[in-house]
Amino acid sequence: MNVLVIQSSPNDDGLTAACAAAAVEGVREAGGIAEEIRLNTLDVGMCQACNRGWGTCQSEHTCQVADDFQALHARICHADALILVTPVYWGEMSESAKALTDRLRRCEATRGEGSCLAGKPVIAVAAAGGSGNGTITCLLSMERWIQHVRARVWDLLPVNRWSRPYKLTAIRAAARALVAEGA
Repeated sequence: MNVLVIQSSPNDDGLTAACAAAAVEGVREAGGIAEEIRLNTLDVGMCQACNRGWGTCQSEHTCQVADDFQALHARICHADALILVTPVYWGEMSESAKALTDRLRRCEATRGEGSCLAGKPVIAVAAAGGSGNGTITCLLSMERWIQHVRARVWDLLPVNRWSRPYKLTAIRAAARALVAEGA
């Protein structure tokens, strides 16, 4: 199983990075292929709401804003599963995660069951390092996105700096199970 682990923190050695590393370990322990994508190293800009909100995303299911999104969209479509790991900023996904998921939603949600994400298992991880607050509202947004693109919630995992030790173990176990069960 080919699993994309997309982490969206600018911090390479913080809680979000540790969560992504645990997910990669779990996938590999189960014999899967894990590819970690550090979203903040790519040029994926915000949705421009072209053509009054429905440009080529509605008619052709592609985004007309030329940046790294197109190549990442193709990689996401070809993956067997996704693990999205975001830091929690003000109870929401990071800006880079939001930019990616907004553009994916525009391209894929209008396809209905023809979405390249339809039925694809997704593990969503919300990592709150500072106050530890906001993980549940962040996961709620992530769950709603998963539903809009017709993917399948495999697991939703809130993590804060106090729960880090046992949650890293849980993330690794969830990723292992995802691959072992062939989701």
